[in-house]
Amino acid sequence: MLKSRFQLPLVVSAAALFGAFPAAAQDDPAEGMPGGDRITVGVGAIYGASYDGSDDYVLSPFPIVQGQVKGVAITPRRGGVALDFIPDDRDAKIGFSLGPVASVSFNRNRQIKDDVVKAAGKLDTAIELGVNGGVTAYKLLNDYDSLTVSADVKWDINGAYKGMTWAPSVSYVTPLSKAVLVTLSASARHVDDKYARYYYSVTPAQSAASGLPQYQAESGWDKVSAGMLVGWDLSGDLRDGGLALFAIGNYSRMLGEGKDTPYTSLRGSADQWTLGVGAAYTF
Repeated sequence: MLKSRFQLPLVVSAAALFGAFPAAAQDDPAEGMPGGDRITVGVGAIYGASYDGSDDYVLSPFPIVQGQVKGVAITPRRGGVALDFIPDDRDAKIGFSLGPVASVSFNRNRQIKDDVVKAAGKLDTAIELGVNGGVTAYKLLNDYDSLTVSADVKWDINGAYKGMTWAPSVSYVTPLSKAVLVTLSASARHVDDKYARYYYSVTPAQSAASGLPQYQAESGWDKVSAGMLVGWDLSGDLRDGGLALFAIGNYSRMLGEGKDTPYTSLRGSADQWTLGVGAAYTF
């Protein structure tokens, strides 16, 4: 993430489908001006799996809020946001990030298209709070690219799965021109026993209601993802803010219990695709 230096649009994360979206730009770095406060707001639509492991696809809207206020970076997450309280020096080759992360998960809570999975019962909404930390290397192949390695650790506080997940990720951001920026990212997710049992087990009651075989899930790696974002600044210059368009493509592969659960193996697919488009405006 290019924080207090030349502000290019940020990453669509894989941690969680997306990590960030087209962001603000500051003055030309050649002029030596420091980065100021900025806010990006926008909206998009994604076409993705009905639930983790589903082979049914649904269209969903999503809002975007991203930026930097008084040195605190605001980065979107899928269904949430992360804050970074460690500003990077504009001339540093290495930067660090650390701060809280919060998100809301509607996995198997809404838009369930499969009648058998729906019969097993709607799950509760998970509200997740935790911490994000990472390290970024700047100016690897050009003056404006960056490579970030980070991780989100989150706990459900709403009494849904009542457990913990952690998701490491790596992303590379580089401009292709003054108007176009590309982000490549990859991530994985590890879930504890509570998460696995809640989303992947088939209890006797769920089996009786849906006809699916009973299944007992355990902790482990349940998903890996790889994605790309392409952002296009309509003014022709990423550095001057204004209106930008973006497109998202992401592929995920369910692993372990996420793959073997009857919700995936019998009623869905381990291969998950997500496509999205949207627009954002930077003030």
